Amino acid sequence: MKLIITIVPDSDTDAISSALTSAELRVTTIASTGGFLRRGHSTLLIGLEDEQVEQALQIIRTTSGKSNEPANRRGVIFVLKVDQYFHL
Repeated sequence: MKLIITIVPDSDTDAISSALTSAELRVTTIASTGGFLRRGHSTLLIGLEDEQVEQALQIIRTTSGKSNEPANRRGVIFVLKVDQYFHL
C-alpha cells in the first residue's frame, strides 16, 4: 500500500479531487498553509494499492494547472510506503 501526499494550489484542488474520485480513488483534502509553498494551497491524501500509484500520479500531473513561468512549481508530491491501512 502507498500514501500519496500532494500539496497543490487551491485553484487545482477541485479538479484533481474530482478526477481522482472519478477513477475510483479515495482522496481526503486538507486546507494548508506553510513556508515553502506559502498560502492558498491544499494537501491531498490519497491511500491506494501499489499498482494504482502511476495512474494517480498521471491524473494529478494532467489535471494540475500550468504555471505561467516554467521555473515556478505548481505543487509537490510525496509517495510513502504504508504498512497498515484501516477503515473506521
